[in-house]
Amino acid sequence: MSEYPVNESLKAWEANAKFWDDCMGDESNQFHREVVRPKVSELLNIKADDFILDIACGNGNYSAFIAEQGADVVAFDYSEKMVALAQKRQAKYSKKIEFCVIDATDEQALLSLRRAKPYTKAVSNMAIMDIADITKLFRCVNELLSQGGIFVFATQHPCFVTLTEKYLTAHSYYGIAIEGQPKEQCYYHRSLQEIFNLCFQNGFVIDGFYEESYGIKEKPDVIIVRARKV
Repeated sequence: MSEYPVNESLKAWEANAKFWDDCMGDESNQFHREVVRPKVSELLNIKADDFILDIACGNGNYSAFIAEQGADVVAFDYSEKMVALAQKRQAKYSKKIEFCVIDATDEQALLSLRRAKPYTKAVSNMAIMDIADITKLFRCVNELLSQGGIFVFATQHPCFVTLTEKYLTAHSYYGIAIEGQPKEQCYYHRSLQEIFNLCFQNGFVIDGFYEESYGIKEKPDVIIVRARKV
């Protein structure tokens, strides 16, 4: 998907960071609260003694939600502006959340997230479709997790949410997530089989799965997957 490389995607998120933070506020938007968070949280099953990696954390709202459950969090995003906004917004959780600027396509940077103890869980809310290359991410998340650890990720449904006519062929395109954002962002489409096979090839089994819709309709907007390290 070289037509929209990482640096192009990063430019968009640096431009959109303040707008995104303002729109999400402290509680996130209705889509996240009603469609994404409930099933992600069910599959993640946060415990007070968990050590959780929050991937592409945005303004840190879900990291704060994790911290409120008593767990410790390392959260990262590749946008320096977004991480700075997250640190400011979630300052009261500074003892529970460590924020980092990390590119999810950079293997060495990902492995630098290793800490004294392994992560029991990892989570990614609506970011897989924003990452140019997720092969290194899946491999590194497996390496960073404890045995039996889980990786829960929500992403747009590849079968029903795309602005192109392609499905089986991986490709990228520009679009918007929130009406009024300053710059279009890069989306990276992958088929369901590609996403699932990345899980299998990198030492995960899938033992939890939901398809969720915004409102009452038959075509879902989101897939939510729990991949377990085996």
